[in-house]
Amino acid sequence: MRPCGVRSVARYGTPLSCLLYPRATGRKRFEMNEKAKETEALVRHYYDCFNRGDIDGMLACVTDDIIHDVNQGERRIGKERFHAFCARMAHHYKERLEDITVMTTPDGSRAAAEFNVHGTYLETDPGLPPANGQTYILPAGTFFAVRDGKIARITTYYNLTDWIVQVSGNSKE
Repeated sequence: MRPCGVRSVARYGTPLSCLLYPRATGRKRFEMNEKAKETEALVRHYYDCFNRGDIDGMLACVTDDIIHDVNQGERRIGKERFHAFCARMAHHYKERLEDITVMTTPDGSRAAAEFNVHGTYLETDPGLPPANGQTYILPAGTFFAVRDGKIARITTYYNLTDWIVQVSGNSKE
């Protein structure tokens, strides 16, 4: 482990080792303030609602003008369009997120989450392989913007090619 104070610190900020191992490095450990804690709790509540299939609970976590971006898809703006997306997803997929890690900015205005999606492909989604109950496990990540205690933007990334390979070679026929 490199000690704090090396040249890269000035260029790139505080090294992770200084934050995680403050005694060894002599630097203070990062402590979450209330805004960061509130944002982490909001994101975790959103994912708890997701795992329960509680679309109304998810909608309660977002702003009226929510911006929703999913890789390989179009941008949706507004609760109505976000609700329609969630309902379509619930029709085609049964998903549960596991191993969720949430990271926030100190001011709580942004967050990121990394997780594994454990899913079942229930009904064929237009433009995708036929569904017949295939299961999949897919690593994914989401970036959030938070405003006034609600999620204002959700941007999710996953490997669509990996998902297609899994559902194309993992059928229950």
